[in-house]
Amino acid sequence: MTFTVLTAEFSHESNTFSRCPADDAAFEDRGVSAGEEAIAARGAANTPLAGFLAIGRTAGWRIVHAISAAAQPSGPVTRDAFERIAGVIVEAAKAQAGTIDGVLLGLHGAMVTEFCEDGEGELLERLRAVLGPDVPIGVTLDPHANVTRKMTELAQIVVSYKTYPHVDIRETGRLAAGILQRTMAGEIKPVTLRAERPMLEEVNGGRTDIGPMVERIARARTYEKEAGVFAVSVNGGFGNADIAEVGPTVLVTCEGDSARHLAFAEALVDDMWQRRFETVTDFLSVADAVAEAASYIATSGPLVIADYADNPGGGGYGDATGLLQAMIAADLKDACFGPMVDPEVAAELRAGEPGATVCIRLGGKVDPQIGGGPLDLTGTLVSVSDGGYVGDGPMMGGLQASWGPCAVLRVGDIEILVTSIRAQMNDLQQFRAFGIDPAAKRVVALKSMQHFRAAFEPIAGKVIVCDSGALCTPDLSKLPYRRARRPIFPLDR
Repeated sequence: MTFTVLTAEFSHESNTFSRCPADDAAFEDRGVSAGEEAIAARGAANTPLAGFLAIGRTAGWRIVHAISAAAQPSGPVTRDAFERIAGVIVEAAKAQAGTIDGVLLGLHGAMVTEFCEDGEGELLERLRAVLGPDVPIGVTLDPHANVTRKMTELAQIVVSYKTYPHVDIRETGRLAAGILQRTMAGEIKPVTLRAERPMLEEVNGGRTDIGPMVERIARARTYEKEAGVFAVSVNGGFGNADIAEVGPTVLVTCEGDSARHLAFAEALVDDMWQRRFETVTDFLSVADAVAEAASYIATSGPLVIADYADNPGGGGYGDATGLLQAMIAADLKDACFGPMVDPEVAAELRAGEPGATVCIRLGGKVDPQIGGGPLDLTGTLVSVSDGGYVGDGPMMGGLQASWGPCAVLRVGDIEILVTSIRAQMNDLQQFRAFGIDPAAKRVVALKSMQHFRAAFEPIAGKVIVCDSGALCTPDLSKLPYRRARRPIFPLDR
């Protein structure tokens, strides 16, 4: 029997404290594609769609791919952007109504819109209104999802990535698609059970390379071998979303003994609660990070400094200047820094000639109270570019992306990548495509929380992480929550 499966990707992680909404332009920056165009661009990379296709093609599905759309993490998704993208998915469901046997959606799980706290739940509700209650829906999520009750009530299959950095996105798509295939064939009747605790997020940010999440993921994989268990998802949550259902969850997609499966989920999420005071990551101040960089000897690779707090991958503005200012003041040698997101300066530099001496006012413009104000700098323009690159690392390999108009500026002995589009640094090509070889530097400073590790740890002699005090500071008690349910940890310790 040939099954017809509707697929789509619609992803956004919404930092509700950000001043920058996710509008139509924000989605266009990351690229919006549909049908065969999306399949050609994303169907062989580390994407949910690639995993869906791997199973669907083998099983002989008729695949109707509605759209692939994502925006960099930022403020809530505007109504116009949500209606446009969700509308494409819902209209595809209407056009195929009566013929669709199943649905697969590559979502994030922490989407907040201007008009509702649960963007994924809203999309699923609209699809259910078209398809009815019985068509199986499978969803893949980022483990930084804030999984709501509505999501697990409306989708029978909910599966999150198990790695952070997320190197298993395609694998997770395959897992969800395999469960859907068995469901459509009548072999299984899955549901997804959910357990939670009153925390803003898992205390170590969901890191899966070290710390207690390593053991939790191992336990999840072991339990997936039990009869009637199809997937276990351990979600650290996204604490920068000020919503009622913020926080970590454990999901079990299963059938059969619901009480036993829910007890397993409760035990795993309770482990997060019991270990909520533990710390794995040592966050340095900017001063301490730069002091270490000043004395660092690169015998086995560069010192990589990650500015966790200005991570565009968590909704940070990418224009915080505190770390760069300290690096320049310390006159660090043989160093690079990126990105510094400043569209005005990027456009100004693009009009210049490489080799010219330039005077600019860089960064710190979105909210100068967060992460430092603009820097008045004089430097040498090294190169200019339209910003396009193709990733070659574990997360972005084969995917085309862009910084938008960008330039490399040298101030002292520091090469600074100035970009127009916000994105975190998680692939070596994000430097190398513009003439900066991070492996050859003594110090590499970048804006990212954890994803950078997949590509940068292999070339690093040492990695340190600093808190520059910007929007994604790990000290969540500094943020003005209004909607999160109370009491909740760590606001109510």
